[in-house]
Amino acid sequence: MSELGPRNAHFDLREEPDGILRMELRGDASEDMMREMAAVFRRMAESGREILFLVDLRRVGAIPASVRKVAAEEMRSARVDSAALVGASFSVRVLVTLTTKGVQLVTGKSYPLEFFEAEREARAWLLAQRDALRERRGPGA
Repeated sequence: MSELGPRNAHFDLREEPDGILRMELRGDASEDMMREMAAVFRRMAESGREILFLVDLRRVGAIPASVRKVAAEEMRSARVDSAALVGASFSVRVLVTLTTKGVQLVTGKSYPLEFFEAEREARAWLLAQRDALRERRGPGA
């Protein structure tokens, strides 16, 4: 268990003015957090908009196996166009990469996923991903 622990866990998920969906996770991740995150992705996908996901993991605690399992299950029915993770430790990078690759393998849906130290770099990368998505779709799409 992390220093923050589950009682001090903080989960903030919001859409920013530039269209990026930003999540900050402090403390230990929970199954409910993963379900809420996937539900937001599904709602955004229904609107037809790009899902550009920025995750601040600088203060994340434990990500238990049960949470990773729920995340993998929930993400099977959700869409992400690009994800940028900020401040993830080596072990969190490994867990996220393995979980993401597993979901992508099962669903056949892949998306770019990058790790960054600075949020400014992550945000710039996501906006470039958005521009590339729009360019591939072409005018009026």
